[in-house]
Amino acid sequence: MDFIFMLTRDDRTVTDCLDVLDTVRGLGVAHLGFKDVGVEPATLARLHREIKDMGATSYLEVVSTTRDEALTSVRRAIDLGVDRLMGGTWIDDTLALVAGTSVEYLPFVGEPRGHPTRLAGGPDRIADDCRRAETAGCAGVDLLAYRATDADPLDLVRAARAATRGHLVVAGSITTTARIAAVAAAGADALTIGSAAFDGSLRPDAGTLAAQLRAALEAVGSAPAPSPRRLGTGQSPAPHTLVP
Repeated sequence: MDFIFMLTRDDRTVTDCLDVLDTVRGLGVAHLGFKDVGVEPATLARLHREIKDMGATSYLEVVSTTRDEALTSVRRAIDLGVDRLMGGTWIDDTLALVAGTSVEYLPFVGEPRGHPTRLAGGPDRIADDCRRAETAGCAGVDLLAYRATDADPLDLVRAARAATRGHLVVAGSITTTARIAAVAAAGADALTIGSAAFDGSLRPDAGTLAAQLRAALEAVGSAPAPSPRRLGTGQSPAPHTLVP
């Protein structure tokens, strides 16, 4: 299972994202993502360039709640040249925009609401949305399982896994290594962690961001093998101290 470190807190890219990226170098984090809110476009462009210079897979997750704003985020992802675009629910419009580019699209399934986002919809709704996304030609889906308001998070992961051959990413509120293991066992191909790493939730006895990321990498490495239905060095920096 892939660990995607989101340089975000409370669904916004952290303002010191470039400094945080220096902490990540050399840790072995191969998947890095951000939102297009929280910092200026020029900062996002530099952040993305540096992520790609590290050899990592890049992700932009759309959290806009209106169609026009979401499609603006899609255009920004295309301009940046991210590898994978996650989130949003306007599937046909988004696929039309990314057609002919190398950007892979993984929409939200269920009914995301508000910001920070909560997720409405039970297992049947999640499964239906997964099938619809796959039929439309999406590379996978973005499931906010632990933001669910209507169902057990792991029931949603299992329903999504049964309904799609695409890349299943579980995003949001994965705050413990136990949740990492549970998500892997339920069949996820990847998970995202942002706020929990900055808050120190993954390894409460350690006070640096690097220690939190190592805990996530260790948990992913020891997790059960996920479903086979998937997509396809530097000096250690000074510790990035967590800020409560």
